[in-house]
Amino acid sequence: MDRTASEVAVVGAGVIGLTVALRLASEGREVVVLDPEPPGSGASYGNAGTIADYAVQPVGTPAVLKSLPSLLFDRTSPLSVRRDALPSLAPWLLRFARQSLPGPARSNAVALAGLLADAGPLWRELAAAVGGADILRQTGCLYLYDSPAAVRAAAGDLAFRRSLGVAVETVSAAEVTALEPALPPVAGAALFPGALFLTDPGAMMARLAAAGMAAGVRLVAARVERLDREAGGVALTGPGLHLTARHAVIAAGARSKLLARRAGDRVPLDTERGYHAEWDMEAPLLSRPSAMVARGFYLCPMAGRMRAAGTVELGGIDAPPSPHRIARLVEGARGVFPQLGPPDRTWMGLRPSIPDSLPVIGASRGGRAVIHAFGHGHLGVTLAPATARIVADLVAGRQPSDTAAPCSPMRFG
Repeated sequence: MDRTASEVAVVGAGVIGLTVALRLASEGREVVVLDPEPPGSGASYGNAGTIADYAVQPVGTPAVLKSLPSLLFDRTSPLSVRRDALPSLAPWLLRFARQSLPGPARSNAVALAGLLADAGPLWRELAAAVGGADILRQTGCLYLYDSPAAVRAAAGDLAFRRSLGVAVETVSAAEVTALEPALPPVAGAALFPGALFLTDPGAMMARLAAAGMAAGVRLVAARVERLDREAGGVALTGPGLHLTARHAVIAAGARSKLLARRAGDRVPLDTERGYHAEWDMEAPLLSRPSAMVARGFYLCPMAGRMRAAGTVELGGIDAPPSPHRIARLVEGARGVFPQLGPPDRTWMGLRPSIPDSLPVIGASRGGRAVIHAFGHGHLGVTLAPATARIVADLVAGRQPSDTAAPCSPMRFG
């Protein structure tokens, strides 16, 4: 490296790190982003593309808790665990079970609603700033229900979302057909009409990275293995790397846990392994992302292809992809569109997951020299601009909005 110091070092070049870096640079900060992988790769690229401001329900709810044993040990369920990872996952799963009780689950939903309230406007601003308005669409999002019983069962969930400010419409089977003629008949759906959608998450990540570099952000291909406080800031070291910074922002996604511990914070972070399969096509089969609720995945009409993305597999960072998870996605997509052949490509990535479904955003217990910005689970893309605003406030010594309080690293004791 030609320089060994920076005002702010952001560890991680995913959507959170890139958006944080751009926000800080726009406020006049000197920023370097450190990541051994290409900017915007990983889960920032492989997601369903939804700006899910409607996703106020945490992963852990009383309904999930009730069926947790059967879900975890059924390899084909929307939520499962690799059995060889169970011993190491046990502490996380115990926390998850406690957070799935009625009281904590409701508190977590309220906190998520606060964070998500302005996700749409913030993304419109960000897309305009990076020249990505053509990638951002307001098509809404469908939750599809495959039986009248599922429609009735969803009524309480939709009412709860409305009580937290989410705009949602119930849609009849005939109305679904009018919206999406290529879909096979379903019993009904919920439409979130204000939901935004990225037609190409990878392209948006590239524009974020380019906008950051144009604003003066330095992107350095380096792995941070140690983080140590020192007088006036933080030292970050790794192979071929020794950099000092006044502030370090830990935004390394699923690999943030050890760095947080080096900063003095024990965070119950574990990993959800997400999957997608894609089929190239000139004309999309759908006009908006559509979630197959019973199967736990989305079908998304992206630029030049359709992506099936979703499900949750708990299994750590290092294990290889699970072929049966890919097979389940492919089977599910063909259950909707039987004409699909073998997928043109498949992918597995890592989502950083916290038991209460809330991200970790805030200053380390050792002070604002280290700021955490990770653990967003399924909402990393959605909450990137909101996270960047909170981090920028912390770096500047401003008081973040009250919506940041439930995300404090101090909540873990």
